[in-house]
Amino acid sequence: MRLLSALPIAAAIITKKGDKLWVEAFNERFIDTITNSRDDLKAAPILDTAAQGPIGDFLRAYLADPATAPDAMEREDGGAINQRYFELKLAPLSPRDGENRCLLSLVDQTMERRAQQNMRDQMLMCSLTGLPNRLAFTEAVESLGEDNAIQPGSHAIIVIDLLRFSRINESMGSIVGDELLITVASRLVGALRKGDKLARTGGNEFAILAAIDKGRGDATAAADRIRQVLAEPFALTDLEIHVDTAIGIALTDSDREGEELFRNAQFAVKQAKHAGKPTIYEPAEASAARRRFSIETELRRALERDELKLHYQPLIDLGSGRVSGFEALARWTHEDRGEITPSEFIPVAEESGLILELGRWAMDKAARTLASWDAAEGQELDLTLSVNLSAIQVARDNISDFVGSALKSHKIGGERLTLELTESAIVQDPTRAIKVFESLKALDTNLAMDDFGTGYSSLAYLQRLPIDLLKIDQRFIKGMLSDADSIAIVRAILGLADALGMKTTAEGIESVELATTLATLGCAKGQGFYFSEAVEAKRALAYWRAREEKAAREGKIPLTGTGGMHG
Repeated sequence: MRLLSALPIAAAIITKKGDKLWVEAFNERFIDTITNSRDDLKAAPILDTAAQGPIGDFLRAYLADPATAPDAMEREDGGAINQRYFELKLAPLSPRDGENRCLLSLVDQTMERRAQQNMRDQMLMCSLTGLPNRLAFTEAVESLGEDNAIQPGSHAIIVIDLLRFSRINESMGSIVGDELLITVASRLVGALRKGDKLARTGGNEFAILAAIDKGRGDATAAADRIRQVLAEPFALTDLEIHVDTAIGIALTDSDREGEELFRNAQFAVKQAKHAGKPTIYEPAEASAARRRFSIETELRRALERDELKLHYQPLIDLGSGRVSGFEALARWTHEDRGEITPSEFIPVAEESGLILELGRWAMDKAARTLASWDAAEGQELDLTLSVNLSAIQVARDNISDFVGSALKSHKIGGERLTLELTESAIVQDPTRAIKVFESLKALDTNLAMDDFGTGYSSLAYLQRLPIDLLKIDQRFIKGMLSDADSIAIVRAILGLADALGMKTTAEGIESVELATTLATLGCAKGQGFYFSEAVEAKRALAYWRAREEKAAREGKIPLTGTGGMHG
């Protein structure tokens, strides 16, 4: 008993007599914890409610076999207001009268548990708005799922992104920004229906878990209502602020966890920014986005490992039938995915900024190839190489520097290089395009406007830009023979180019009829599958040789006589 009294925690010696558990000895702290009366415990069985419950099972198991039974358990006691938390620990004592005994200690963890709960409450709350935060929101979604309160399509997660919020913060200060967030939160709270759950899930982002009855239509209607609520201007410190929103929606799915559903709604927000209206998450679009991200990662690796190649499509002089040059086109054969088309990886490269590295690689590779052809033939060939430029390159890279470097490194004259930029890319920043084009003309390169007729360029730009060549988009070429409008457009472009002193190249020639018609109309050059697809450098050079040999024999290569000469 003296040893028990010295212990700083509640402790008692427990034994078993028959089927009953007995308190053999205890200290005052144990009395204070268990009961208010010492007489209730001394030489008496433990209260029946404890003896028959989990604590009794815990004690009996330990007394029966201290070596293998658990020696600790946690216990909650009291109601919601005065709830207390204990950890029960057992230690073996020497038997007495043939019965096992143990030391039971009660460690009061109430203060520690309350501190943990307070900390967790703070972790789950936005201190600015008083709303639950992202963690609390996703936990709420998952808890409803565990209770089977959420069925597929029964609820919608609606994520609201406040557009241009950073601009408000930057121009008016963070105090106004905070005030706006608080006011938005208040307005959203007022718009909630019974059972809806609202949280602030990011700096300028809120989320609502809403019950719906009619699936997608109900979810879209709820999002439209929220957008209207936030469309009313906010009056803050003598300012009237209009808030635009992008709203993404994800419908609940029994196979999805709360965090995944929330991310789906966030993905839909990105789609909503482009669509200009609330957008529901579509798995196919998300799958495409994941593929684009995967393509980006693998493209970066492919560039590092020099796994891309350039193929070369012949440019045919429609007057003589000879090869006047080639267009260099990037090709990528992935070791697992196989051929990845330029229409897939070029947009990814532009979006990620990898187009800068890809463009520099293509320029150097093209110049190297042209130099190798000269070396193989023992002379400077009468050929030009065309290389495409991206609007991203024009905006962010010093194109004339790396073009000049490629020309110098491989001893290629600038007049043998044609640089192509799409019409739409020029329109994005005409002033920048003019400066870039002028710096490239200083290198004696040829400049072409690609896909002409598909953008919105002004005739004034054509006059101001030092363009040598217009490439007529294949959409007009392919429809020429069956569509009067297409042939009228082609005629107009050819006339315009002639008036401005520019040459023309037709893209997408797939038949002899198109080739001969374009030649008759006065188009200077053409390219397309009728002549050859884009092929590797060795095959491209062989194609050029074959046509040169034919021209040497016949003086001219009829456009109708290219059969068997396709790449």
